[in-house]
Amino acid sequence: MNNCATILVIDDESQIRKLLEITLEANGYKLLFAINAKEGITMAASHQPDLILLDLGLPDENGQVVLKQLRDWFQNPIIILSVKSTEEEIVKALDSGANDYLTKPFRTLELLARIRTALRGNFNQSLESVLVFGNITVDFASRIIKVKDEIVKLTATEYNLFALLLKNDGRVLTHQYLLKEIWGNSFAEQTQYLRVFVAQLRKKIEEDPNRPQYIITESGVGYRFNTSE
Repeated sequence: MNNCATILVIDDESQIRKLLEITLEANGYKLLFAINAKEGITMAASHQPDLILLDLGLPDENGQVVLKQLRDWFQNPIIILSVKSTEEEIVKALDSGANDYLTKPFRTLELLARIRTALRGNFNQSLESVLVFGNITVDFASRIIKVKDEIVKLTATEYNLFALLLKNDGRVLTHQYLLKEIWGNSFAEQTQYLRVFVAQLRKKIEEDPNRPQYIITESGVGYRFNTSE
């Protein structure tokens, strides 16, 4: 996905819209704007943007509701931009299908990086059988992972966790989502259990497990896989 991608901004704050217009158009993106939920949903349907930047504090509808409505049919990335910074709001948005969440005020360089990652993550809709990034090679067909050309032995659970994170490259996955997907609903609150397996994975694939490059912790929320520098 290159920088000619079209981004729909759904936000009623004129200053934010102006900042995004200047920043994103300067980086080659095409911009569409909507100032409320109704207009945003209509434009998303008619223009099918490559990515949506969605504010949660819209004048005519709660952004969490809008997110759920969009996710009924919109498959491309959605990044939340909001002044709401509680873990509850962030986790709720991510569990409802948001790809990422940035709290206002945000740094423009970080926003640009998150957008690039979200757009690049679309390759996961049709993952190649062999994926290479950094010093890691993943053969999904044979379930073989190599680090610096050396085969890394993962347990079945470790592999499933690794594959789930990788297939959602750039997307923040909550603790609850990961636990339910890998271990089932009865483990949804066992965050310590998840931390143990993440630590084991990092020891096997990260060059420095204490300063991970690939499995990134989103404090209090979950984890995000990062295949880019």
